[in-house]
Amino acid sequence: MVQEVLAALRPRPGETAVDCTLGYGGHTRALLERVLPGGRVLGIDQDPIELAKTEMRLRAAGFDAEVLSCHRTNFAGLSQVVAASGLAGVDMLLADLGVSSMQLDDPARGFSWKHDGPLDMRMNPGKGQSAAGLLAAITAERLARLLKENADEPFAQTIGESLAGQRFGTARMLTARIQEVLSHLGAEEKDKCIRRTFQALRIAVNDEFSALKELLRQAPTCLKSGGRIAVLTFHSGEDRFVKSAFAEGKRSGVYSEVSGDVGRPGMVERVANPRSTAAKLRWAIRG
Repeated sequence: MVQEVLAALRPRPGETAVDCTLGYGGHTRALLERVLPGGRVLGIDQDPIELAKTEMRLRAAGFDAEVLSCHRTNFAGLSQVVAASGLAGVDMLLADLGVSSMQLDDPARGFSWKHDGPLDMRMNPGKGQSAAGLLAAITAERLARLLKENADEPFAQTIGESLAGQRFGTARMLTARIQEVLSHLGAEEKDKCIRRTFQALRIAVNDEFSALKELLRQAPTCLKSGGRIAVLTFHSGEDRFVKSAFAEGKRSGVYSEVSGDVGRPGMVERVANPRSTAAKLRWAIRG
């Protein structure tokens, strides 16, 4: 949704932007091309593996340290990054909350049920507990709650009781167990349950909802007056947090304007990139 994001943020030469989720760098590059000359972009990502690769690509494309700085932290570290960069505020903030294709397609990361590999799912592999560790230690009640809260999983109780306290070394082992437990369902419905389970575990492992709430709390203090923020979500829980924060900001006068209808990817993009189908875009303007 690059064009939709650009329409919401309206970048202009000389402005400063923060891409809170650098990922592959597609949005970052689009912003850089529009804030130059005279502008700059701060890129944030907690994934040390993909951050290094993306920074290398963008440097090779001609974006030096004067116009692009990369920072390894999650987006809850937004205000620290802005302050450390010597800025009182920025003109634009972007957060794309989706898991990047590089992470999903790397079996060693354990994000996708379609690839076998260690059941890890950590955005920063050097920090925190893996998905395998979480499952081995969690109670059935807690896991069922995570599945419901993080993925709206209708079979949360059944899946929670069958997975909690169990050891799954690989993504394929976990997938096979869910398929076994839900053998009474059709193939399509089972696949949806597996995707939702992986999503719920990823959100829990990386404490994504807490980080998002912190980003939304910090955003107004990091934006200049008239500054724009755009957030792309891929889950109903994320979207609820963003919608609520923007609405409250509008009521309190923090934001002068917020998006009405949620933005969605066009048909061409959905066909070319099926992973974009769930994307929802919301924006707000600092008062």
